[in-house]
Amino acid sequence: MACAMIPLDEQQVTEATGPLGKERTLPALHPDRKEERCFVPYKPPPEDSSPAQVEEYLEHGKFITEDLDWLLALRHDKFWCQVVFDESLQKCLDSYLRHSPRGLDPSSLPSSPAVADMQRCIHRAVFMTFLRMATHKESKESFITPTVFGEIIYNNFLFDIPKILDLCVLFGKGNSQLLHKMIENIFTQQPCYYGDLDEAVLSVLQVLDTILAKCGLQCEGATAIEPLKLSEPGRPTAMTMSQQDLVDLVLYLCDTCTTIQAFLDIFPAACSTFHCHSFLNRLASFYEVAVPDIEKAVRKRNFDDKRCVSVRSLQEDLWRRVCHARRRMVEMAHLMLQHTCLQPILEGSENIQTFVEELLQHFTTFLPEKRFLLDYDEQFPIADDISLLQQAFPLLDETRTSYLLQGVEDAWDSIGRRRTQYRPQQTHSSAGLTGQGVEGGAGAWGGEMVIREPGEGGETPRGAEAMRDMPHKGDNGAACTISAGELESLLTHIRDLLPDLGEGFLLACLHQYNYSSELVINYILEDRLHPDLDKLDRAMPRPVKEELPPVLSTRSNVFDDDEFDVFNRDQVDMTRVWKGRRKGESVRDLLNDKQHIAEQKERYLTYETVVDEVIVTPSESGAIYNLNDYDDEYDDTYDINQVGANDLDGDSNLLNRRPFTVPQVLRQGGRPQMQEENVEEEEDEKEGAVKRDQFVQDPALLRERAEARRATMQHRKGFRPEPARERDVVGKPKGQGQSTETLLDRRKKEAHKSRGANHNRRAMSDRKRNKGMIPS
Repeated sequence: MACAMIPLDEQQVTEATGPLGKERTLPALHPDRKEERCFVPYKPPPEDSSPAQVEEYLEHGKFITEDLDWLLALRHDKFWCQVVFDESLQKCLDSYLRHSPRGLDPSSLPSSPAVADMQRCIHRAVFMTFLRMATHKESKESFITPTVFGEIIYNNFLFDIPKILDLCVLFGKGNSQLLHKMIENIFTQQPCYYGDLDEAVLSVLQVLDTILAKCGLQCEGATAIEPLKLSEPGRPTAMTMSQQDLVDLVLYLCDTCTTIQAFLDIFPAACSTFHCHSFLNRLASFYEVAVPDIEKAVRKRNFDDKRCVSVRSLQEDLWRRVCHARRRMVEMAHLMLQHTCLQPILEGSENIQTFVEELLQHFTTFLPEKRFLLDYDEQFPIADDISLLQQAFPLLDETRTSYLLQGVEDAWDSIGRRRTQYRPQQTHSSAGLTGQGVEGGAGAWGGEMVIREPGEGGETPRGAEAMRDMPHKGDNGAACTISAGELESLLTHIRDLLPDLGEGFLLACLHQYNYSSELVINYILEDRLHPDLDKLDRAMPRPVKEELPPVLSTRSNVFDDDEFDVFNRDQVDMTRVWKGRRKGESVRDLLNDKQHIAEQKERYLTYETVVDEVIVTPSESGAIYNLNDYDDEYDDTYDINQVGANDLDGDSNLLNRRPFTVPQVLRQGGRPQMQEENVEEEEDEKEGAVKRDQFVQDPALLRERAEARRATMQHRKGFRPEPARERDVVGKPKGQGQSTETLLDRRKKEAHKSRGANHNRRAMSDRKRNKGMIPS
């Protein structure tokens, strides 16, 4: 019996052994306590649905699920004895991590429902086994000392970096929180895994260098390629290497990028380890150099379709993987920037300025890598990150941020494309990168275990995810307009890869997806087109362009139908049309030509006859002479009024309107009378005026009142005067340094010295001369 409340690594177990049942005491973790059971390795589902292979897979999978279910039902001590000392169990688990289909593999789509159910059961059992293996405390009675637990899983290779990476790829989607706790517990209990991760990062960098070397390329920071000897053939490139080598290269790149991105997404603490090796700069350089070369080889090469993947050709499958790898590399860069720079800034760390400088330096490094910069900005706009920086760090250098944003805009302009706004699209599929998942917690983390089956939710990474979903014409109400040459280039680019589709169908797809050829290709390959496009005939030709009506029939001009309208007249008098001066005509003849005067003479003759009185006979009508017409120009204002008939011309009225005044010549005494009248008027005004107090107050009192009014006005305006102190411009002796007050006083004296002393003599002299104080 095992003792309660004692760690498993310290427990002693007494068991009966041998035919006589002799008891012996053994440690709880001992090889002799392991049950003899053979775990069969895992085999992936068959690609074809032949009955024999399906039956073999189902029988093989049944063995695995039964063995793992038996293992999970064991007691805590028995489980760990089997896990630590049974090599066949580790081979079974390793085979599943190695051969289990990923999301882009053709075997990820089961050929029959029975195969799908069996794959789901195996997936669940394997994950539950790894979950229990990563738990050092299942209950109060069943636990292992944390330090001993770390030694057990590390020394017996129960977990290592490759296994952890595969766990993230297979079980990450839909179970990221639970898997994050598992990996965090592993790294916490055994810090040696950080050293292994450090070596793994170097291996990943070596993988990137190997891919570049296979393509005959080299980027900044990579290992230098040895020069070729004259006798050796040239290095192979993506266009010249064999088809099998190119296929292996694309599969290798896609698997590496998918694995690293899933690991960083689930365990962000690893981003700092990658960041220490300048992984981000190497990744951007690799993306800029290798991706265009590989994409060109996949598009331009002629592939042998003997290795056909279901109904898709080999070329289409490789293109989907390249697009998927591009998306994952961009997401890796974003994860590293987010967790190593952005997150500490938003959390308000102590050295926030250091993180801001580091983030801006990374963005500046991206500017020369235009292909990587545009793909990154398309998925994660740099302007949004800079906006967050400005909110979290107000002292951000605006000149530097403007330079970065202008560099991004110039990169977009260099390729002739415009930035588009993206809206995430939720997709559901029966097969994804993770296949199946588990949610919830168990063991030391508590909670109820919930199994997520494939197709119940989560995002399924496909080739179309290499580009964010762009809005089509219905998202923003306006569609992108491109020239005819650009449209033909897009059609040629798509038809090179999909020659069996009609141009009319491709035009409709381009119009729907805002003229993005990448999205159109990916949506067609993944059969995820818009419902309106699915209804169209894929061989639909380009519609015939309707002829526009002639411009002359729709034009409108003020000179229509005149004598020179050649569009509506068949004959024009050419004698009235000439260029420059008319031949045979001089200036004198032109001035002597009075024909226009003769034409106007008849018009003005009618104005010469003036009839004062016309006698109209009774038999004649007045309409003959226009007598009944109203003349608007006649002024009939005074026809009724008798002007001047009622005026009063008497002397008394004239005197009433104007008082009589004696002329100055006839006055006696002359001007003295006028002066006396003015004196009397002035005395009356003085008596009516308010008497003012002519007492002169104390000047000191007036200054105090003025100072009080000035202080009140300054207080209302919020101005606080500096405390009065004696200015010191002399300061300390030379060599002992000067105080801040002395430096400020010197600066004020220098700025205001022209107001006093003797520095403005010329200005004051000119002012006195202008006012007449100095005779000139």
